[in-house]
Amino acid sequence: MHLDAAHLVLVAGAALLAGAVNTIAGGGTLVSFPALLLLGFPALTANVTNTIGLLPGYAGGSVGYRTELSVQRARIRFLAPISIAGAVVGAILLTRTSNHVFAAVVPWLILIACALLLLQPVVTARVSRGRPADQQHRSPILVVAQFLGGVYGAFFGAGLGVMLLAVLGLFIRDDLQRINALKGVLSLIINVVAAVYFAFFGPVSWLAVLVMVPMSAVGGFLGVSLARRLRPVVLRTVVVIFGVAFALHQLL
Repeated sequence: MHLDAAHLVLVAGAALLAGAVNTIAGGGTLVSFPALLLLGFPALTANVTNTIGLLPGYAGGSVGYRTELSVQRARIRFLAPISIAGAVVGAILLTRTSNHVFAAVVPWLILIACALLLLQPVVTARVSRGRPADQQHRSPILVVAQFLGGVYGAFFGAGLGVMLLAVLGLFIRDDLQRINALKGVLSLIINVVAAVYFAFFGPVSWLAVLVMVPMSAVGGFLGVSLARRLRPVVLRTVVVIFGVAFALHQLL
């Protein structure tokens, strides 16, 4: 579709806000993805474009957590291939799904993502509790759950971080910041795989991507400062209200 100057400004603003939201509370996709839909992008195009456009935010988070990640190389080596396999399956499923079918399930996916975002404080509290430790990251149930997380992350992605935090927290006993860092790098891996696949086989709007990539990076950077001043619960609530309203609008 044709993007005029006003459209590009809206895309840039949505990407900037989404990058900041992802850093502060998560759920940035619930800002940028509906914005692309409102501009008239088909659902599939909006989804794959959004995945590529918001990628810099995930990379920035992993760079910021490099100290916490340096002591988790065994976990990353074990869980990364599982995440990649799930992401490949999810990306293939998405590109094999018709735009009509995907558009029909989008409101429900958004509502699921909103529910995950609402549950984030509960998930975080549970993750902080201690659990017996003995090669937890090699649990067969965790392997299956991580694979399914990869599928979901590549197919849609909103709420992926909360989902992975919950899954990892159930099986791995460690400091919350290290689990959050592990969640971040696995999210990055899933989104990189999906982005590469979509770049070759997905209906990407490259003009929108060119605007979103730098703006989401700036948003992620600014989000670090905002996170120290703004209560995440406030932003989380606003994002959930917006997401639910948009989903209901799509359904009605």
